[in-house]
Amino acid sequence: MSDAKKNDGLPFDQRRLAIATVICGLAMAVMDGTIANLALPSIARDMHASAAESIWIINSYQIAMAICLLPLASLGEIVGYRRIYLIGLIMFTLASLACGSSNTIAQLSIARVLQGFGAAGMLSVNIALIRFIYPANMLGRAVGYNALVAGSATALGPTVAGLILSVASWHWLFLINVPVGIVVLAIGYRALPTNPLADRRYDTLSAILCMVSVGSLLYTVDAIGHLQGILPILGSAAITVFVVVLLLRFQSANAPMLPIDLLKIPLFSLSIGTSICSFAAQTAAYVMLPFYLQEHLGQSAAHAGLLLTAWPAAVALTALVAGKMSDRISAGLLGGIGLAILTLGLLSLLTVTADSADGLVAMRLAVCGFGFGMFQSPNNRTMISVAPSLRSGAASGMLGTGRLMGQTAGASIVAFALTATSSPYVVILVSAAILSGAACCVSLRRVGLSPAVPI
Repeated sequence: MSDAKKNDGLPFDQRRLAIATVICGLAMAVMDGTIANLALPSIARDMHASAAESIWIINSYQIAMAICLLPLASLGEIVGYRRIYLIGLIMFTLASLACGSSNTIAQLSIARVLQGFGAAGMLSVNIALIRFIYPANMLGRAVGYNALVAGSATALGPTVAGLILSVASWHWLFLINVPVGIVVLAIGYRALPTNPLADRRYDTLSAILCMVSVGSLLYTVDAIGHLQGILPILGSAAITVFVVVLLLRFQSANAPMLPIDLLKIPLFSLSIGTSICSFAAQTAAYVMLPFYLQEHLGQSAAHAGLLLTAWPAAVALTALVAGKMSDRISAGLLGGIGLAILTLGLLSLLTVTADSADGLVAMRLAVCGFGFGMFQSPNNRTMISVAPSLRSGAASGMLGTGRLMGQTAGASIVAFALTATSSPYVVILVSAAILSGAACCVSLRRVGLSPAVPI
């Protein structure tokens, strides 16, 4: 184990082991966000729980992860990204064992909360670690690898779940993480780099306020989408505003938990805005499409699932190429072109009918994935590279938080349209195209600001 000099990265052999650790942890954390979906009916049946109660198996993981990203990223700047990542990996592995050993829905939900905390430990410093693993002139390529793994894990989640459930019980969806986690921990302990540490005390009060504000904000967005009533929506919105005001009042001015210092950097703030809008567009369309293909076009679940794989597969493959290109070309330009392609792809899905050939449907979905993949890696590279070295953790945490906020907003658009409109599929696709188009415009505003060479 050796310290990584600023922007010089690790020696080649250590670099390979370090990036293997980071991407394996990323794959486990991302896949566990969706891998249990397929097993929800059997889990509910085994535990004598209702369908509504079983949803908490998914929500508890996502919420726990979302609220911890920024506090853990800030802690990583003080105690080291390596330490936060390894502790998160240990917690994730132990919580996976607890999930696989659960006998009631309450036990499983609590274990999933702990698993979400562990995943937050890994994902909060994921990109920050990559900055110290790879030299600056290879940062875009490294972020591309990261996006490739995230996209592949998303695409393979249902497939892996189906394979496991075909030979074993649902418990092994979680228990499989235990041996993998032990191996990754052993490699990471040897290979992960250290980083320069910030000379400050951890702001516990700001961490608590940050967790409450993110949680209440996500609940507000979800409540709007599910039409939970004016009082719950206004109440949660008021709590969000009140807690954010307190957070801005009491957090450190030098290294704030809610990184307003980074948001004052025009390139960073434009990039996070682009990220939220684009993830909302992708999530809205991707969550809606299974309903459209199965209920409106009459396709089977297996048929629809096979077609939908074209989207994340295209994201994964394109992200790797785009990441390499971003080491030489402006992220604003690459992102703007990619989001324009995504917008056109979303609009083309409005023409899909029951008579459309599978190849043409898959091609339209792949166009959407191609556009999103062309945006994602360059955008992530920009966010981490423009942040000061000692604020890499905050940039990494904001990257993850922006992604989750966009995904929550996209899912809420779907819930709202399915509940309140007579033509939900058209409304969702048009809304997604509008969001993608807006993100395209914001991305192009970065062209004059984005450096063509690594920072």
